[in-house]
Amino acid sequence: MTHRDSVTLPAPQMEIDHIGLSFGGVRALLSVTFNIYPGTIQAIIGPNGAGKTSLLNCISGLYRPQQGQIRFEGRNIIGMPPHQIARLGIARSFQNIELFRHMTVVDNLMLGRHIHMRSGIFSGGLYWGRAQREEVEHRAFVEQVIDLLEIQSIRKKMVGALSYGLQKRVELGRALAMNPRLLLLDEPMAGMNTEEKEDMARFILDINEEYGTTIVLIEHDMGVVMDISDRVAVLEFGQLIAYGTPAEVRSDPKVIDAYLGREHAMPRM
Repeated sequence: MTHRDSVTLPAPQMEIDHIGLSFGGVRALLSVTFNIYPGTIQAIIGPNGAGKTSLLNCISGLYRPQQGQIRFEGRNIIGMPPHQIARLGIARSFQNIELFRHMTVVDNLMLGRHIHMRSGIFSGGLYWGRAQREEVEHRAFVEQVIDLLEIQSIRKKMVGALSYGLQKRVELGRALAMNPRLLLLDEPMAGMNTEEKEDMARFILDINEEYGTTIVLIEHDMGVVMDISDRVAVLEFGQLIAYGTPAEVRSDPKVIDAYLGREHAMPRM
């Protein structure tokens, strides 16, 4: 796998504009500014405590920054509750698995369709008319997700009985079941072995290519980041210290000194 360097960038899908976030006297993010472009895979990297997850929490509405704007397709989403942001087309997976362990894989994925459900309590409870048609449509979409992520064999199993790697795949599937235009992934490969990481990287590329979904991921595996990302943002102590293509970021002296180390630097020509 190789990343795809963008020659001409389109108008940004999301603009992260001078975001500042503090907890008491602790500054988690300081004037962070960069763009996210439609149809791309963009990575956010940096040491532990750099502010990566805090930034995703600001985008998804879990945190409300004190400064700046986050504009999604031209609309400022700061201050919107998470469910409203989700309805705009932004989905999120978490660093720690957030699944219902005593429910099946299919049922967990169906929960990702809840924002698209329109039938009322009465018709839904009786399961007729519009509610029945919706159920059929949502299950058909979930079946597409199951096929894409190659989890047909575990579709009826309880999530709690699955291996860690498969649970991470199901969590990705639940976020994808929302059919988002922007998918936020917080360390989707954390704790995985090499084979599981390769599978997850392949699924991320498939989602991006087949659905056209913009993907923003936090990841510590630099091999994966450099292989699959179109652009990379680097945070250190809440500040953006570099942003560009993987090749540009990998050879940036500030990034090498702060995070990558000399062994990851691109050879100078």
